Amino acid sequence: MTYHNLREPHVNPFDLSDRVAIVTGGNGGLGLAMARGLARAGAAIAIAARDDSKGGAAVKELSTLAVRSGFYPFDASSASSCRKLIEAVMADFGACDILINNAGMNRRKPPEQITEQEWHEILDVNLGAALFCAQAAYPHMKAAGRGKILNIGSMYSLFGAASVAAYAASKGDLVQLTRSLACAWAPDNIQVNAILPGWIDTELTRRARQQVADLHDFVLARTPAGRWGEPGDLAGAAVFLCSSAADFVTGAALPVDGGYSARG
Repeated sequence: MTYHNLREPHVNPFDLSDRVAIVTGGNGGLGLAMARGLARAGAAIAIAARDDSKGGAAVKELSTLAVRSGFYPFDASSASSCRKLIEAVMADFGACDILINNAGMNRRKPPEQITEQEWHEILDVNLGAALFCAQAAYPHMKAAGRGKILNIGSMYSLFGAASVAAYAASKGDLVQLTRSLACAWAPDNIQVNAILPGWIDTELTRRARQQVADLHDFVLARTPAGRWGEPGDLAGAAVFLCSSAADFVTGAALPVDGGYSARG
C-alpha cells in the first residue's frame, strides 16, 4: 500500500481531483452544500436522492464546478436501493472513493404517539441507509486500497428533546455505527467519520421554527458564535474529512455548530 508524504511541497492534502464522491440527499440543503465543497476541491460528484427535479437542478449547478456530476434516483429506506446506487455509480464513474451518508428525515411528535411504521421509517432512512450504502461501497473501497465514509449526524446525536425521540435515537446510533465501521475497516485504509451539524438555516429547520415557539431566539442565545449556521459552513469540514489530510482521522464525530455543544 502506498501512502503519500504530505510534507512534500507539491502534495495538496485537500486535493480531490482524482476522487469520485457519492452524496445521498445531495440535491439540496446540507448535502448540496457539501457536494459543492467537494466539487470545488476537484471531486466528481454523484448525487442520490428522491426528487428528480431537484436532483437535475443540483447536477446542473454542480456541472459548473465539478469535473463530472450525475444524479441517481434513490430510496434511502431500501437496502436494495442502496446497493443499486453504488453499483450504478461504479458502472458510470468506475470508482467510489467517497461516500457521504446525508439522507435523512424527521417527524416531530411526542414519543407516546410514534407509530411502529414511523419508528421504522425514520430508523431505516437515517440509520439503515448509512449502513447499507457503506456495506455496498466497502468492497470497492477495499479493492482500491482507500476510502472515506462520512456520516451526517445531528446535535441530537448528543442531546435529547421531547419531540424527536425516533430522530435522536437514529442520530445517536449513527455515531456508534460510525465508530464501529471505523474500527472494522481501518486495516483496509478506509476512514469513517461523522459530522454533527448544529442549527443550520435550511428548509427543514425553517419548518421547525414554525412548529417550535422561540426556537430561533433560543438557538441564537445558546450558540457562542451568535448566529444560525449556513449550509456552506459544513463544506470545509466535509472536504477535510474526505481528503488525504484526514488519513489518520477515523471514528471521529465532529460538531460543526458554532460552539452550541460546547456550552454546558
